Amino acid sequence: MRSIAIVALFLFGCLQSLHAAPPNVVIIYCDDLGYADVGCFGAKGYETPAIDRLAREGVRLTDFYVAQAVCSASRTALLTGCYPNRVGILGALGPSATHGIHDDETTLAEICKQRGYATAIYGKWHLGHHPQFLPTRHGFDDYFGLPYSNDMWPQHPTAKFPDLPLIDDARVIAKNPDQTQLTTWYTERAVKFIDQHHQRPFFLYVPHSMPHVPLFVSDKFAGKTSRGLFGDVIAEIDWSVGQILAALDRHEIADRTLVVFTSDNGPWLSYGDHAGSADPLREGKGTAWDGGVRVPCVMRYPGLIAPGTECDEPAMTIDLLPTVAKLVGKTLPERKIDGKNLLPLLRGDARTSPHDALYFYWGNELHAIRSGRWKLHFPHDYRSLRGEPGRDGKPGPYVQRKTELELYDLETDRGETKNVAAANPEVVERLQKLAEQARDDLGDSLKQRKGKQVREAGKLAENDTKR
Repeated sequence: MRSIAIVALFLFGCLQSLHAAPPNVVIIYCDDLGYADVGCFGAKGYETPAIDRLAREGVRLTDFYVAQAVCSASRTALLTGCYPNRVGILGALGPSATHGIHDDETTLAEICKQRGYATAIYGKWHLGHHPQFLPTRHGFDDYFGLPYSNDMWPQHPTAKFPDLPLIDDARVIAKNPDQTQLTTWYTERAVKFIDQHHQRPFFLYVPHSMPHVPLFVSDKFAGKTSRGLFGDVIAEIDWSVGQILAALDRHEIADRTLVVFTSDNGPWLSYGDHAGSADPLREGKGTAWDGGVRVPCVMRYPGLIAPGTECDEPAMTIDLLPTVAKLVGKTLPERKIDGKNLLPLLRGDARTSPHDALYFYWGNELHAIRSGRWKLHFPHDYRSLRGEPGRDGKPGPYVQRKTELELYDLETDRGETKNVAAANPEVVERLQKLAEQARDDLGDSLKQRKGKQVREAGKLAENDTKR
């Protein structure tokens, strides 16, 4: 027994020494990737060996959520640790938008930069495309990518916007770039960044433009899967993950790097064969049903996260900022945030979610709340497919549906198919009280309520011009 104790103490000392240096942080954030769109979450028609490797070597979070099931709002939550309602960025900011992230908000990049980290973003930003809102004004040393979604250009069937700009730092270097190269370009930049900064702590954020429609894939992966273009696109994203992991391995820094892989919302179901799957969850992007807001997530950090583990406790992208802040030894922003530190849960020290409840808004409307195993939907309209989805890059039609006050037990009914409100009045009452706290704090336009602790987004400065 004594020898075992000595070995255990030795290993613990090695781990302590290993993680004495500040840890690196890598977040890979896909666009419109559904719950069942990677292998370790049930994908069919293609394989994702690099993402599956992350799951084997880390934790698979099965009940991980975004704050809203739409682009800009979701990214706001990830980077600020706040519900997007709190900081005034909702929906998907387009080329005509004149607002963006406020200078007074603290981003994940700024948290890391205050600790001397090198910081970079390669991919889709979508928190404002004017100079004052760009990443290099909000904690990132380097930026290369698109300022908003890749469908905001004339060639896309439903878009009515100006030419799509590709930005390097704060300069437009191309209009309507070759989108077949986007995943490759982002990956090459990410690997180069790791090569250049592996001897100091870094924060690397790779928000892929894919698989948001219109879909594009390089010749390296075109026609490589049985799932068609969508499968080829996911295979290339998996290749990108593999390249980033290989760079960490090559520089022998994988053991002191937190890697997070997740998505900004569920699949855009109206695009049919050009969209993914949220199976077995209900609905998709643009809704507060779990198919819209629950996303695949894997995290790896050797020595802190046990390999091959699974966490079914509710967590959200708002939790990444306080988790990273704790990891890198930085205090939280002075302004109120909504996220919670997940490290006790990831280490296995805690057995329950740090949240009493998670709130799901659409715009300023409170649509649903989750607390533990229970999810309560409030009466609201939502979009749903009308008949068959589209094909070959053209969307099928949506129809507006309405839900009443409905309670679901997600432990036994992940698909939100059986309303059990009548059988659980005490649960409904408890969740309604929690919702009232959210309405007081964040507002709820369905109830004509204004939140007492909401802040304005940044507004376009008079001397800034639109791109």
